[in-house]
Amino acid sequence: MFWPYKTPGISDDLFESLPGIPFTKREIRLLLISALRMKSDSVLWDIGAGSGTIPVEVGLLCPNSTIIALERDEEVASLINSNCENFGVKNVEIVTGNAPESLQNLSPLPDIVCIEGGQEIKQIIKEVWHYLKPEGRIVATAGNLKTLYAISESLAQLQARNMEVVQSGINRLETRGIHQIFAAVDPIFILSGEKM
Repeated sequence: MFWPYKTPGISDDLFESLPGIPFTKREIRLLLISALRMKSDSVLWDIGAGSGTIPVEVGLLCPNSTIIALERDEEVASLINSNCENFGVKNVEIVTGNAPESLQNLSPLPDIVCIEGGQEIKQIIKEVWHYLKPEGRIVATAGNLKTLYAISESLAQLQARNMEVVQSGINRLETRGIHQIFAAVDPIFILSGEKM
């Protein structure tokens, strides 16, 4: 694959995917990437990297950055690798392991952590906070109220600063039969906070 543009927003259909594996839709990726606030040489840990759409987009935008994609399933880790290869992204290291147990094995320490899921979200955030550099940033997504509350409570307990919460409300024009309709993309909450 080839993405000839300097802006993010790779079409969803250009990525390889697997049934049942999380896939961050293009419009959500745009919101998420803007919340990351990457610098050219940032170190990003993507916890629960799924199909690898965030590492690919960020890797293309910031080729001098270091991106570590943590994914628990070897088949999914292989999918991330395939998507990185397809787009010529060279600055992503893929680590197979569970969070929070595998966090101690990741290096270098992160400036930014993106958390896209995880059963133990509160424990993951607490552990990530330990490794996050001063003035570092956590960005986490929630697709339901339970996760939203858990992330919000965790960031408040850690006294994260400059907290932001954004909920997406996105509709796409789709063709169904002979009609064109606007179909909603599942709403996602994006929460962020900084370690001061």
